[in-house]
Amino acid sequence: MNENFDFENMRQQMTTLKNKLDQQEIVNDRLIRRSMKDTAGNINRRYTIVMILGLFMIPYTYWVFIKLSGFTVAFWLFTCVFMLICVGATYYNSRNISDSNLMTNNLLDVRRSMARAKKFDANWLFFGVPGIIIFMGWFMYETYQAQGGGIDNPFFWGGCFGGIIGAIIGFMMHFKTQRQYQDIIDQIEDLTKE
Repeated sequence: MNENFDFENMRQQMTTLKNKLDQQEIVNDRLIRRSMKDTAGNINRRYTIVMILGLFMIPYTYWVFIKLSGFTVAFWLFTCVFMLICVGATYYNSRNISDSNLMTNNLLDVRRSMARAKKFDANWLFFGVPGIIIFMGWFMYETYQAQGGGIDNPFFWGGCFGGIIGAIIGFMMHFKTQRQYQDIIDQIEDLTKE
């Protein structure tokens, strides 16, 4: 009789321990999913700001390049098309992470979406960097032509300085986004390993 009581007591303790462990696992899962959702939200906010700035640049560059500087309309049109492609690509990639149910979905699907977004973001450099190089080269040519062959124009040097600062900020944002994508993927892999 005493053995039955001890055995039943051990069984209840094991059940209680199992319930506590299950509860802890649920809490850990929720915390990790919340962290992933916050990180994805940061990336999405950054993408939204980039898209708004890209659209704002279209009328702004008309005023700066055409009205103030006397650049060609072709250069402004190239700038507009380039900005629209950048905005479109950013929007396309943001769809991978902007699903409101993303973090409640199957973790393998979330991982696949994050990996796809990370790869697209990394591959974007193969288009973005040459596009910026063409833009900067054309910008220097337009500045040179608008000033009658002189490079002593402050607009020229301001554009060069702005291009360098923009490239530094752009690469910093790119590497931060890549790290954040990788953090989400690593967290999912840790969860699915368990």
